Amino acid sequence: MDLELEKGMLVFVRAGAFLSVFPLFSAVNIPMRVRLALAAALAVLVTPGLGPLPAAIPGTVGHLTGLFAAEMAAGLAIGFVARMCFYAVDFAGRLAANEMGLSLGSIFDPFTNTSTQAPGVILFYLASMLMFTLNLHHVVLAGFQRTYELLPIGAAHMSALLFNGLLAHTSRVFVVAVQIAAPLMAMSFLVMLVFAMLGRAVPQMSVFSESFAVRILAGLLVFALTIELAAQHIINFLRQLPEDMLRVAQALGAA
Repeated sequence: MDLELEKGMLVFVRAGAFLSVFPLFSAVNIPMRVRLALAAALAVLVTPGLGPLPAAIPGTVGHLTGLFAAEMAAGLAIGFVARMCFYAVDFAGRLAANEMGLSLGSIFDPFTNTSTQAPGVILFYLASMLMFTLNLHHVVLAGFQRTYELLPIGAAHMSALLFNGLLAHTSRVFVVAVQIAAPLMAMSFLVMLVFAMLGRAVPQMSVFSESFAVRILAGLLVFALTIELAAQHIINFLRQLPEDMLRVAQALGAA
């Protein structure tokens, strides 16, 4: 097999694994043919800019299978990091729904074919809109191309540095989610504090039932007023994705 063809196939495998978990392109309503076409287009664009393979690839099926598995694992790890922002907005939406009392009101999410809460869907669409309107998806794709500088073809392997890096990136999901949902958490605390004081003053009042409508109305108001702040947190996270991808690639290629 020609070495250039082998290199292109290996790039296609990493690109396909990357796009299979990349936000939006991994949605269930995106046909598989579209994902394969995008992976092939990305491989065509990236392959000419790469240097020669580190060494001649043996023609054995076992060695080629190992290389394909290594490139697939590398693409999945890099794509997982690129998806972190959408994990954060989903978790923030669940926190917001719980604080507003909307946790029982689930709606259908067309991207995952599962039920979710309305704040999570709103934040998901907000993150998607920000990614494409600010052309941050171009930056992420450029970061994918740069991963070959730190992680050449066939150099991926598991290490403790990789697991520590993924753990650190995962912890950021919870931090950003709490930052997005913090105004709603504060609002819920203040509403419950006020109604707890009213409950002590008027024992006949049903604090839970009376505060339910107030929490929803106040939560919707706070959510609308702080959506710009949530967008800023999302933009900051999205801008960090290429650097996070390069760190994971460096950890995969570390000796």
